Amino acid sequence: MPASAELKRQIDDLALSVVMGSPSSGAEVSGWIPSLRSIRERAISEQAGNIADIASAAENGSVEPQEAIAQLQQAMEGGVQDFGPTQLAQDPELLGDFVLESRENLLAIETQILKLEREPSDSEALNAAFRGFHTIKGMAGFLELPEVQRISHEVESVLDQARNFQLILTPGAIDVILAGADRLRQWVDRVESLVQNKAAAEPQPIDDLVERIRALVSAPAPPHAEPQSLAVLAQAVGCPPADAPAIGGGAKPPRTDHAPAATATMAVKVDTGKLDYLVDMAGEMVIAQSLVRHDPELAALRSGSLQRKIAQLTRISGELQKTAMAMRLVPVGPIFQRMGRLVRDLSRQLGKPVEMETLGDDIELDRTIVEELADPLMHMVRNALDHGIELAAERERSGKSATARMLLKAQHQAGQVVVEVTDDGRGLDADRIRAKAIEKGLISSGDELTESEIQNLIFAPGFSTADQVTNVSGRGVGMDVVRRHIEKLRGRIEVRSTPGKGASFLLKLPLTLAIIDGLVVGVGEERYIVPLFSVRELLRPGPDTIWTVEQRGEMALIRGSLLPVVRLYRRFGLKPRSEDPIESVLVVAEVETQRFCLLVDELIGKQEVVIKSLGEMFRNVPGIAGGAILGDGRVGLILDVERLYKDRNGETK
Repeated sequence: MPASAELKRQIDDLALSVVMGSPSSGAEVSGWIPSLRSIRERAISEQAGNIADIASAAENGSVEPQEAIAQLQQAMEGGVQDFGPTQLAQDPELLGDFVLESRENLLAIETQILKLEREPSDSEALNAAFRGFHTIKGMAGFLELPEVQRISHEVESVLDQARNFQLILTPGAIDVILAGADRLRQWVDRVESLVQNKAAAEPQPIDDLVERIRALVSAPAPPHAEPQSLAVLAQAVGCPPADAPAIGGGAKPPRTDHAPAATATMAVKVDTGKLDYLVDMAGEMVIAQSLVRHDPELAALRSGSLQRKIAQLTRISGELQKTAMAMRLVPVGPIFQRMGRLVRDLSRQLGKPVEMETLGDDIELDRTIVEELADPLMHMVRNALDHGIELAAERERSGKSATARMLLKAQHQAGQVVVEVTDDGRGLDADRIRAKAIEKGLISSGDELTESEIQNLIFAPGFSTADQVTNVSGRGVGMDVVRRHIEKLRGRIEVRSTPGKGASFLLKLPLTLAIIDGLVVGVGEERYIVPLFSVRELLRPGPDTIWTVEQRGEMALIRGSLLPVVRLYRRFGLKPRSEDPIESVLVVAEVETQRFCLLVDELIGKQEVVIKSLGEMFRNVPGIAGGAILGDGRVGLILDVERLYKDRNGETK
């Protein structure tokens, strides 16, 4: 039976019960509540917001049963609204724009609400949050999304009362507003899933949220609230009302380094697929230009005019590629602001007042890197609040401020972007980390480790110093996930800690994933590219450098340490120029804090290359991460250093 027919049947059955005078008690409206509740739940599941509202009003007693039945039957005559995949698919482009704009508005709303929690007199933040909910409500009404429209309208009422100084935004009120934004995000995710013809998770019912919002709105107005006109005048002259409410407890929302207002610029939305294609074509043009420039027939002409034109083409091609690559870059500010909400919620949950500050919000990274950075940052913030930052009483006993400080900072450094997560908590306890590592069998009691090596133990899978597992941490998966994500992004992590003063985690990331800096090496007649971020040093081995160790294979003695050796010609079945290591080059690489050596014939040079996929057929070749076209037109294969290390004892492939 279709869902709308089932809903109509339930309404008709209730109408018949009212007419026939059941339940037996006659005047007792409570006897019809189960039927009304069933109708309301069915209407919600079918996203028939008008019918759900009528049933809810009758269930609460604000509408007489006979009147409610008439309204329900009248609403049914217009048909039940169905927002399933069929109707959504009628205009997926319009709904896609709604999803994109709603997410932007929700992110801005969250930022403004957190700012408002710290500065209750900030009328601009209050108005900006109000406009965000109002915009979402308008779009939802146009697209006939009643649940989204209803939530937006209810939260808008709260903010409107705050704007008119009829409501004080207490921490509880902020919680309700943020809960409304979270529920809207669930519905936006559902719309996106239905547009993409994917399985859509059912959002939580909104009745409980609506009740919380209405209870907040119906609360008595503050007894000493100023008249609206005087309060607005005070705001206009820069003097907030003397009795402006202060919000205490929990985390202070993030403070950012505000740059001077920039000149307004025009922006246009472009599909990311088109943007990626533009970047690929710009890379292809640079390769084609390089082939022309190095063509021996053109070089033999010895024409000064031709060389100048080729140099001009080279410059223009390079500028075009840089511009295309810059179009993939997005600022890290939005992801920092998302962490602000996490800090606020966790600090309230753990009872630790925290002030979060962000610097370098306008630093830009590749879009893919920013998207992948959310998970590592979330784990690091959770660990900092749970393990690093002390309770307020403990901080005061140590002579610190009761309110902890957390810093998220981004900056350019040596061609990379460094994202820093710093707290002023207790720092890393090296003795406790070492004891836990011995307990878990990661090291033995006799191992002598440097301070840096002890700190890096926190990235081991399953490692945790928590005494008990909580819903925040303790399972030992957080920092392991952080390291794997960062290395997947071709980055690395550095740890700096001072006991009693705090800890800093530095995430060093490339600007983009489309281009890689690599060392071009030769093995036989082939060319390979070793990612530069994995390389630690290069050297020409001496007579006593390579040793064969029983049950461990070939090892290289470098600076007092024995490192495994992988001969690339054996790994890929090639004929080398010489099998004598003395006539070869050792490339010392590092993977997950483990070092090993690649034996190659020669070092050709350093080059920045555009990464190319090898296609479906060669996607899973062990030891190869991709390909690139070199300046002379030859194809160089990019090495998967991690896979080479893990398969170092495998057979030749």
